[in-house]
Amino acid sequence: MAILTPDSSPFQSFWWGGYECTDQLNAFGNRVDFLPLTGHLQLIDEDYAAQKPFNVGTVREGIRWAHIEKTPYQYDFSTVKTMLDAGARHGVQQIWDLCHFGYPDDLTPLHPMFARRFAALCRAFVDFYRSVRPEGTLIVTPINEVSFISWLGGDANGTSPYCHGQGWRVKYGLMRAYIEGSYALREADPGIRLLTTEPLINIVPPPNAWPQQRREARDAHNNQFQATDMLCGRMSPELGGSPELLDIVGFNYYYDNQWQLHPHQKMGWNDVVMDPRWVPLHKLLQNAYKRYGRPFAITETSHPGVDRPTWWRMIAEECAQVLRKGLPLQGVCIYPFIDRPDWDHLDQWHRSGLFDADLTQPGPGRVLHQPSAEALLQAQAVVSAARPPRSRVRLPELL
Repeated sequence: MAILTPDSSPFQSFWWGGYECTDQLNAFGNRVDFLPLTGHLQLIDEDYAAQKPFNVGTVREGIRWAHIEKTPYQYDFSTVKTMLDAGARHGVQQIWDLCHFGYPDDLTPLHPMFARRFAALCRAFVDFYRSVRPEGTLIVTPINEVSFISWLGGDANGTSPYCHGQGWRVKYGLMRAYIEGSYALREADPGIRLLTTEPLINIVPPPNAWPQQRREARDAHNNQFQATDMLCGRMSPELGGSPELLDIVGFNYYYDNQWQLHPHQKMGWNDVVMDPRWVPLHKLLQNAYKRYGRPFAITETSHPGVDRPTWWRMIAEECAQVLRKGLPLQGVCIYPFIDRPDWDHLDQWHRSGLFDADLTQPGPGRVLHQPSAEALLQAQAVVSAARPPRSRVRLPELL
């Protein structure tokens, strides 16, 4: 495989901003629409301007499939056009999620036409995008967090198709669409870049576990890679996955991504005495890199509440270790950049963004969380010091 240099990254900045764009059906069957709910759609110019002091030139955005395609095979990209124009005004690079948890009202991942409809959306999006932006590299995430949404909708009854015990079927349907959509994207734009965004987790057995408990924990841990393995053809090859579809590998990492299985118990990330089963983020990333041998990014990370500054310091130290090893970490996404509410209880806001929401002001208003801002700038300095100006990393071939 080709030698990569720092200049190989397609991203405008190392630090990205992520804007919550879910349009899913929540646990009560209600459609949520976070772009206007967080105020980002109305205040996109203000949000993009607010990124500049924090070295954020790249953002993750979403097209909201449920709103784009109200009638099968008929698309309204007018809102995306508005967002593209804002990106152009501010010189912001936009990465586009085509399916961020939401599907049109007449579809679920179990529908026999789901993959065909999604592939058609992919072609239509590229045609529209290139009519507005004929030049430059287009970066797309076809479907966000297949591993998570297949569990939420297939096993936890938390979103469409509201099932128990059907997680694998939902994942299989989503990956059929992901793969068909990826080929459609490549046909429409051979230079397109594809970015996966899957959770990076660590699942462990309880102390003094029986052999069966260790096997169950190991299997649950390894299942986090199923979607990406399907994409590159290692698993369920009948879906047509191929190594050529695995481009940039994205990992979503939060404070609750490591836990004990049976009984379920979260492992603390900042305990005075750390659980010996806890695995530092840099080791999780290094192991995932060994598995896929592709450039990678942390495509979502944040922490709610008062621990936000401590989290950013930890992220910086872990990223610095990865970069010092010469591994091709190409970005970190502050997700969410602007705070968001809970999907199921819209009056409960997470307080996890760089900016909190002032619900007394229209928009809602944006209030910079000053401790997070200071910690983030310090974190950026740590990471910058660890990034070599010139380095070459040979990426191993996929096994």
